[in-house]
Amino acid sequence: MPDTVAIITGASQGIGRATAIRLARDFGALVLVARNKDKLEDTAKAAEAAGSRVLVIDADLAEPAATQSVVDETLSAFGRIDALLNIAGAVPQIDLFDMTDQQWDDGLALKLHGARRLTIAAWPALKKTRGSVVLMSGNSAIFPKAAYAAVGTINAAIIALAKAFSDRGIADGVQVNSVLLGPVMTGRRRSYLEHWASLHDMTVEEATAKFPREAGIARYGEPEEIAELMAFLVSPGARWMTGSALRMDGGEVKSV
Repeated sequence: MPDTVAIITGASQGIGRATAIRLARDFGALVLVARNKDKLEDTAKAAEAAGSRVLVIDADLAEPAATQSVVDETLSAFGRIDALLNIAGAVPQIDLFDMTDQQWDDGLALKLHGARRLTIAAWPALKKTRGSVVLMSGNSAIFPKAAYAAVGTINAAIIALAKAFSDRGIADGVQVNSVLLGPVMTGRRRSYLEHWASLHDMTVEEATAKFPREAGIARYGEPEEIAELMAFLVSPGARWMTGSALRMDGGEVKSV
C-alpha cells in the first residue's frame, strides 16, 4: 500500500519497534513516536531498510499538547493517516496500598490518556481514509492483582475505551480494536527480571524460567510475534473486525 500512512507510538523499543519494522512492509510511510530520539532513529533506519518512508517525532504523549502536534506533523508530511497503533505506555508495578496519587496519575497519563487524546486528534483523518486504530492492553485487565493494581486497572480501562471508540467508529467508518498480551520478552521485562532476581537471591536464568512456569505457558512471547498480530489488525483482511479485544498470551488465560 504505497500511499498509506501508519502512526506507531512507543516505537523506540520492544513491541513498538518490532511493529514499526513489520509495518514497513505494508505501509508506504510510517510515523514513529516516542521519547527517546536516539532509539527512534535506530528504529527508523530498520524501517527504511524494509521499504518505508519514515518520519521520527520525539514527543512525550503524556503531555496534552503533544498529541495534536503528532497529527499535525503527520498530515504536513504525508497528507493522510490510515492506521494508528497506540503501543506506548509503561505502568508502574507498585502495590495497591503503596502507590501514590501522583504515581497513579503518571500511569494513566501516557498509556490511557495519551492514547485517548491521540486517537481523538487523528479521528478526522482516519474518517477520511476509513482507517484503523489499535490500543494496547494486557491480561492483567482480566485478573488484576493487588501487587500491580494500576496495570490491571488501566488495562481494563483501555479495553473499555477501545469499545467506546469502536462504537463511534461504526458510524464513522473507523475500525478500532484492542490487544491483550501475556508475558512478552522485551528489554523492559529483562530489566524487571534482573531486578527481581537480585531481590530474591536467584539467578536471572532461574527468575526467567519461573514466570512462564507459574503462568502455565511454554515460553515468553516475542515482540515480533505481537507485531504480526498488529499488522493483521490494520490490514484489509481484518476490516470487518471492530470492537474486539484480541488475546495473544501463549495460553496464559485458561478461561473461556
